[in-house]
Amino acid sequence: MIDENELGKDHLIVAADLNNLAGLLQDQGKYAEAKSIYRRSLEIREKELGPDHPDVARSLNNLAGLLLAQGKYSEAEPLCRRSIAIKEKAFGSDHPSVSSSLNILAALLQAQAKYVEAEPLYRRSLAIWEKTFGSNHCYVATSLNNLAGLLQVKGEYSEAELLSRRAVAILEKALGADHPNTIIVRNNLNELLRKMR
Repeated sequence: MIDENELGKDHLIVAADLNNLAGLLQDQGKYAEAKSIYRRSLEIREKELGPDHPDVARSLNNLAGLLLAQGKYSEAEPLCRRSIAIKEKAFGSDHPSVSSSLNILAALLQAQAKYVEAEPLYRRSLAIWEKTFGSNHCYVATSLNNLAGLLQVKGEYSEAELLSRRAVAILEKALGADHPNTIIVRNNLNELLRKMR
């Protein structure tokens, strides 16, 4: 890494570069490498910024997302909760940054069949996005889709259908009918409709 050679191994720019590299490795499915690099980035940020800095929360969130993708729920959950606590302290409980962490924690809980715990987190995340960006933003559609998925698992098909249809409408208007995100959400709706027959 050029920045590490020029700036030193514990520089914050190095931490950012490491975080980006870990994200690329995660996208390539190289989870063990990504985990090690995310941890190194986190260590640098904690050392240089302190344990309660928002950049530390970002690193915790990214590492938790990786662990979630690997099914390592017990390892990921405390990282998610710590990230949320840091962000709430730094930005307030209704900040969009908090919403993204709430979504990860909700997905983590949903993956463990902790639906009662996950649902209010998804709903809170949705409320934050709507308050911040209005009711027709792509982030709102993502939250609607996530909540609809949970409701579908719980067998609450009517509300899930309403939320899914709303998410599809938002994405079709914002991104177009052929955008990959729109197609994914529409496919989720179609799967729900099949289950409702």
